[in-house]
Amino acid sequence: METRQLECFVAVAEELSFTRAAQRLYAVQSTVSATIQALEGELGVKLFDRSTRRVELSPAGKVFLPEAKAALEAFDRAREVVTDASAGLRGSLRIGTLTSVGDLDLPDLLGAFHRRYPLVDLHVSVSITGSTGLAEDLRQGRLDVALLGLPESDLAGLDTKLLGAAPFVAVLPDGHRLNGRRSLTLADLAGESFVDNPRGFGNRVALDRAFEGLGAPRRVIVEVADLRAVPSYVAAGLGVAVVPDLKLLAGVRTIPLDEPGLTWPLTIATRGERPPSRAARLLLDLVDSGEFSLVIPART
Repeated sequence: METRQLECFVAVAEELSFTRAAQRLYAVQSTVSATIQALEGELGVKLFDRSTRRVELSPAGKVFLPEAKAALEAFDRAREVVTDASAGLRGSLRIGTLTSVGDLDLPDLLGAFHRRYPLVDLHVSVSITGSTGLAEDLRQGRLDVALLGLPESDLAGLDTKLLGAAPFVAVLPDGHRLNGRRSLTLADLAGESFVDNPRGFGNRVALDRAFEGLGAPRRVIVEVADLRAVPSYVAAGLGVAVVPDLKLLAGVRTIPLDEPGLTWPLTIATRGERPPSRAARLLLDLVDSGEFSLVIPART
C-alpha cells in the first residue's frame, strides 16, 4: 500500500466525487479511478458505492477513512522530522481564517512565518459557513490551524487559545426610534428585522441563541459575509444590526449593547485528537511570542 493510494482515497472520500478529487490532487480522473481500484484490490473490499449520479463511502470505506488519515498524518510527521533535521522545516500549513477579523494582523504574522520558514507552503482559506465550517474542517483534518469566532461550547474536540473578545454593538438607520439611547439590550430590538452574517458565522450563532433564549427568535432578511457591508444595508432601511465592535463600521453610529457576558471571542485552534504538526506548533509559538497585534481588546 502506497501513500499516494491513501491520498487518493482520502480525497475521493472527502469530495465524494472522482472529478473533484482529481482536481484537488492535480491528477487526471482516470488515474484516480485506477488508484482506487488498485487499493480496493489490495484490501479485498469495496471502499465506495458508485452510481451514475453519486459516489458514497461503503461501510468498509467509512471504517477505513480515519485509519487512512491517521497513517498519512504519521507519515507526514516522520517526514517532517527527517527533513527538518537535514534541510530546514518543510511541508505545508493549511490555515482557515474569518472574512472579518478586525485589527488582527494575520498577513503580518504569516509574512513573518514565511520569512523564517520559506520552505513551508502556506495555504490560507475561508469557509462559506463561517467559523462553524472552519471548526469542522479542523476536526476532519482538512485544516491544520484556524481562527474561530465561536462560543466555547462549540469548540469540542479542538485545542484552543483565546486571543481576545469584542463586545457587541447595535447599528441603527437614521431616524430609528431607539437612536437617542446610550445603550440597548436585545429585548429592545426584539421584533426588528435584521442585517447579519450567514448562519454558521460565530457572531450569528451567538446572537441567534441569545434571542431564542429570550423567547423572541429574530427575522434576518439580509445576510452578508463581510461585516463592512452591514452599514450600507442598515442605512438603506432594510433592518438593524447587532455586530462585534471590530472597528470595521466606519462612518456609522453604533450603540453599545448592555448584555453582560455576551461577547464575540476570537480563538486560534488546532485539532484536538492529535498533536499539531511542527509547522503548526511554530506558528502557535509566534502567536504566543506577543510580537504581533493579535489580541482584540474589549472596549467600553
